[in-house]
Amino acid sequence: MKLTFLGTGYVGLVSGACMAEIGHAVICADIDRKKITFLKKGGIPIYEIGLEEIVARNVKEGRLRFATDLKAAIQDAEVVFMAVGTPEDKATGQADLQYVFAAARTFGKHLNGYKIFIDKSTVPVGTAEKVEEIIKKASKGRHPFDVVSNPEFLREGAAVKDFLNPDRVVVGTKSVKARKLMEQVYRPIARAGRPVMFTDLRSAEIIKYAANTFLAMKITFMNEVANFCDVAGGNVKEIAKGLGYDSRIGARFLYAGIGYGGSCFPKDVKAFIKTGHEYDAHFRLIEMADEINADQRIKPFVKLNQVFGDKLKNKTIAVWGLAFKPRTDDVREAPGLQNIRLFLDAGAKVKAFDPVAMPNTKKILQHKNIVYTKKASDALKGAHALIICTEWDEFRVVDYKDLKKRMKGNIIFDGRNVLERSEAEKEGFTYFGIGV
Repeated sequence: MKLTFLGTGYVGLVSGACMAEIGHAVICADIDRKKITFLKKGGIPIYEIGLEEIVARNVKEGRLRFATDLKAAIQDAEVVFMAVGTPEDKATGQADLQYVFAAARTFGKHLNGYKIFIDKSTVPVGTAEKVEEIIKKASKGRHPFDVVSNPEFLREGAAVKDFLNPDRVVVGTKSVKARKLMEQVYRPIARAGRPVMFTDLRSAEIIKYAANTFLAMKITFMNEVANFCDVAGGNVKEIAKGLGYDSRIGARFLYAGIGYGGSCFPKDVKAFIKTGHEYDAHFRLIEMADEINADQRIKPFVKLNQVFGDKLKNKTIAVWGLAFKPRTDDVREAPGLQNIRLFLDAGAKVKAFDPVAMPNTKKILQHKNIVYTKKASDALKGAHALIICTEWDEFRVVDYKDLKKRMKGNIIFDGRNVLERSEAEKEGFTYFGIGV
């Protein structure tokens, strides 16, 4: 089938490349000429395992193209996926839909026959109906169309795997014709034994928010247990293992740490809460999870501020990990950056390292008192404390004798519990973890 993706951000690029991988003819279109030129030259604007190989292979085989001509990209397609950003509106907490509505108007303006317009982006309940009205107005009723809700469930760092081997594919539609076309789109996935479920539009929109919010609450619950372990005793790693063996609970998303971040959980939780308010419904459990996570994210700064007090000024803090999670270069809502800003505001100096996320961090965080180092070990030189904010595998094994030689102080705040307390303390370090 001929598919077009409007937007070549994280979702659009990964989804478009993977659709080409399963055999469709795909155009990834964007108004950002610089990005499209970069993609045409073989560049990949995001760090995602396996994506570069898939893009290169499908471009070579002619199944994947990049374009800035939205009119031609829309008119050449049978199915158009809208994969633009829905950032948080800082004033309201709701998802900002200006790009969604702009894409809908563009689709309607260039509609040249029956097509499906698919909401791939994360949008609040009721958005599909608003999009339908925008398309009707823009197209002036010249051609029939259907709007479909097909939310993505891609984990950064494992997005290619998640697309090709999904837990499920959710498709919301009220049209029999659209359903049949969507069955064709996802036939290669269904043939591999992965479930493709069809539902109404609003249910599909809610499923996406409910899934992300539930996972955010699961993380937050485990962090609350970890905080209790800090005062009552117990090891949250063992507790998580004991809970994870229960098939009703499952082991995933039970790792305690300094809270969730990224492009999805923070904004989706807030948007779901805000949507509830618009319907005069209050998600009390979700609202509390959001508040708890806000406190959890700054635990490294709070603890070191307690340890050093007024002497935090002019102390040097080594920070390992800038991405919000490993295997990605995404620093949106990353706890590491939030803590760095607090340390800098307090007058401390920061030496920071991340295997892949430093270029993105440098774009948004420049300060006279922050130094980005080429190696993790370089960040330790003269540091009074080390905080670990991202669970990169290379941080899991350390040479404590080398740490002691490089550092000026002996404090480690392990925000992801990647080290062992007993080993650190045996080497003379003061170790702070999360519930361990």
